[in-house]
Amino acid sequence: MKKIFLLFIACFCIAPAFSQTAKSDIAIIPEPVKTTTHSGQFVLPKIVTIQSGSGQEMNPVLDVLKQKISTATGRAISIKSKLTTAAIKLVLTKKADTLIGNEGYYLSVKPKGIIITANKPAGLFYGVQTLLQLMPKEIESLQIAKNVKWTVPAVDITDYPRFKWRGLMFDVARHFFTKQEVMHYIDDMVRYKFNLLHLHLTDDEGWRVEIKSLPRLTTVGAYNVKKVGQFGSFTPPKPDAPRTYGGFYTQDDIRELVKYAKDRFVNIMPEVDVPGHSLAAVVAYPELSCTPGAENYVVRSGEHIMDFKSTGLTALVDNTLCPANEKVYDFLDKVVTELAQLFPFDYIHMGGDECAKNFWEQSDAVKALMARENLTTMEQVQSYFEKRLEKIVESKGKKFMGWDEILEGGLGPNAAVMSWRGIKGGIEAAKLGHEVVMSPTTFAYLDYMQADRITEPHVYATLRLSKSYQFEPVPDSVDASLILGGQANLWTEQVYNFRQAEYMTWPRGFAIAETLWSPKEKKNFATFFPKVEKQFERFNEAEIKYAPSVYDPIFTAGMNADSSLNVTLSTEVPGLDIYYSFDNSFPDRFYPKYTGTITVPEDATQLRVITYRGKKPIGRMLTMPIDELKRRVR
Repeated sequence: MKKIFLLFIACFCIAPAFSQTAKSDIAIIPEPVKTTTHSGQFVLPKIVTIQSGSGQEMNPVLDVLKQKISTATGRAISIKSKLTTAAIKLVLTKKADTLIGNEGYYLSVKPKGIIITANKPAGLFYGVQTLLQLMPKEIESLQIAKNVKWTVPAVDITDYPRFKWRGLMFDVARHFFTKQEVMHYIDDMVRYKFNLLHLHLTDDEGWRVEIKSLPRLTTVGAYNVKKVGQFGSFTPPKPDAPRTYGGFYTQDDIRELVKYAKDRFVNIMPEVDVPGHSLAAVVAYPELSCTPGAENYVVRSGEHIMDFKSTGLTALVDNTLCPANEKVYDFLDKVVTELAQLFPFDYIHMGGDECAKNFWEQSDAVKALMARENLTTMEQVQSYFEKRLEKIVESKGKKFMGWDEILEGGLGPNAAVMSWRGIKGGIEAAKLGHEVVMSPTTFAYLDYMQADRITEPHVYATLRLSKSYQFEPVPDSVDASLILGGQANLWTEQVYNFRQAEYMTWPRGFAIAETLWSPKEKKNFATFFPKVEKQFERFNEAEIKYAPSVYDPIFTAGMNADSSLNVTLSTEVPGLDIYYSFDNSFPDRFYPKYTGTITVPEDATQLRVITYRGKKPIGRMLTMPIDELKRRVR
């Protein structure tokens, strides 16, 4: 009896420990709707048999599963359409399950096998992404990983998305990214169940999509002078400098990208940014401008061409299309005709943001337009342009979308609005009965600095991971059915290569993914960040770059009563120790440990800091010039 009692106590004590172990193995981003853990685990066999229904619609799901398992494990893969037993079963329901919809799934892992069930192949695909996150991190290895126990914890998951629009915007206009790099970006985003890639294809720095009826858009408009440094402050290129930096996607490239994305259940939405941000188009076809002398313009390389003031935008060169010129609308009809044939997605984004109007104000043609159409403000002039453009887009069988500036002066009857200047524009559009995608700077701008500006390319604002995680796309005051979803935007003025694009996207992209997929009530940063750290381990295996900024100290400068300088240090995540030095040496955990506000020594020139978790350095060594702290106090 005593032995039985002791055995009962032992089992009682072991159970919570096992439960904790099982839970620690599960770190899925975005958080599923419901997760139930069980004892036991599935062990991947030497030959992995996958049972799947026949039909080409299953191929994209099978391809990603086969590629991941075979690459990392070296296991042989056998695909069967009919089988009584299999390691992994992919099952499409015969009768649609209304709970999980088109993108949801059920995932059941038992010691005897794995079953993923969904209404549509998209649901199976997302179930596979979750399954891969349940496997050891080495599943992301680019070669066979050795000495790995290929197991999956026993679990039942019910999952489906909160929003149908889960997007990332990739600016390929400021700096050109190759077709292969865009494909890589798609591969990265689908890991976290994003389903919309918004390609910003045109801007002052380049026109990136071939329009066969307008060849100069790419022969001339796709190239500028290569410059490196602080974008926006470059010296103007010399007249004879070679204009060979840039590139564009041929129409065959676009078709290949669209198919590649479709095979991963991603839609691609093109954006042609007009009437502002159109210098590349104007350089190619100067007759599109209101301004005499436009034939002397050049595609921007990053030199200063725009003043942003509290009173509005002032352009130093006219980077706008002329709303009073009928040739502009003929031009746009040709562009939209070819875009509509290339991109099957329902929406075409036509920009509309940051349109400087100072050159319009000087234009006799614009003044005549205003008199003829009874327009009294420049915002109404842009509204006239947007409404005509909306009709062009709709005539090609597409829906018109623009940035929230298209609200100014009056919104077109069917326009969808992407709200970027906070959520105010989205609220206004939704109250007018228009569809909205929320993409506010306050939470979703991936070009913003994510650490102290002493380490990051200088942008005018900072957006930390914890702030991104606070994103909520549906304001209390609007009809939630009009909020299609949200997206994060990666503008690339300061992003010169694909590794930096990865660095700027992740981990903030994790936060956006969880906001757009997971139930609102399941969001919790305290449980989210440990999952982020698990994803960091997976990215290390996959050789994907990410920002470790969340581990960096945060500096706050202040003044003591005696006018001496002080500095307060903090961290974005708890549990980190900060060590520092003022003597120009490199601190480690044997240096002074930060415990409270520090007075800066009178003659110190720099403060060096590093964060530790226990005995392990986890943050980057940062050097803060004392002069910078003084500037911040002033």
